[in-house]
Amino acid sequence: MNKMNKPFSQACENNKQPILEQLVAYFANSHKILEIGSGTGQHAVHFAPALPHLEWQTSDQSHYHLGIQAWLAAYPANNLKAPIALTIGQDSWPDISVDGVFTANTTHIMQASDAKLMMQTVAENLSQGGVFCQYGPFNIAGQYTSDSNQHFDQHLKNEACGGIRDIAELQRWALGLKLQETIPMPANNFLLVWVKS
Repeated sequence: MNKMNKPFSQACENNKQPILEQLVAYFANSHKILEIGSGTGQHAVHFAPALPHLEWQTSDQSHYHLGIQAWLAAYPANNLKAPIALTIGQDSWPDISVDGVFTANTTHIMQASDAKLMMQTVAENLSQGGVFCQYGPFNIAGQYTSDSNQHFDQHLKNEACGGIRDIAELQRWALGLKLQETIPMPANNFLLVWVKS
């Protein structure tokens, strides 16, 4: 793999397989997934071939599209779709019907207002019984789950990012979504599995 021609995230490389092991179960009955914030595209090219029963739609801010397309070109899959422009708080929800949504390491980058909007928009647009898998660092009952997450949160706020959100806060925002599972993941992260009830 030539990292020089494509954007590369070591974190994606480290977490893609543990995440996939969960998605295989939770997206088992899904048909079309929208990935919010595809980033480099590394997750998409790893997940889609392992989930051949569904269609994986990448999305992100437009300036990330060339990098995502470079990964898609290097690792093509029939069920993997070229990125569409989606910036929460700017773009309206894409005109597609999805029964699954995935996002990784986006919630803590967003400002609180955009994180809230994402939760609300997913709840509104996910089909009945659909699944939303949300990966990243989260706080529980107002507490950091590790010292490293506390330091990371301070770093995020210094960089003018929104910071690590509390799971209870997300639950208040995600009306219509039920938090079905809170799965501990490597490096002090979680996979939150929400279901449209």
